[in-house]
Amino acid sequence: MPERTVWETIKLQGIELLDTLKQIIHEGNARRIVIKQENRIVAEFPLTAGVVGTLVAPILAAIGALVALLRDCSIEVERVAGDSGPERSKPPDAPADN
Repeated sequence: MPERTVWETIKLQGIELLDTLKQIIHEGNARRIVIKQENRIVAEFPLTAGVVGTLVAPILAAIGALVALLRDCSIEVERVAGDSGPERSKPPDAPADN
């Protein structure tokens, strides 16, 4: 059975955002983190199954710096779906493929 992908959008600020992202990364089912300002992708961080410990700190520092500098930004997390949640192959506001 192929894996399903779920996109979750997070709109928090400051330490709450970083704590939430840290928890998601430690759960081990996140594949990618995308930072958007309005509908424009500002940064994208691919995550592998082995991202733990000291590798998480630079990613969270970069995300924290970007979010502090940008207004109206959102964080989208691509996860491997469990038994619940909508199935999606790309973020809900991504442009259609040509």
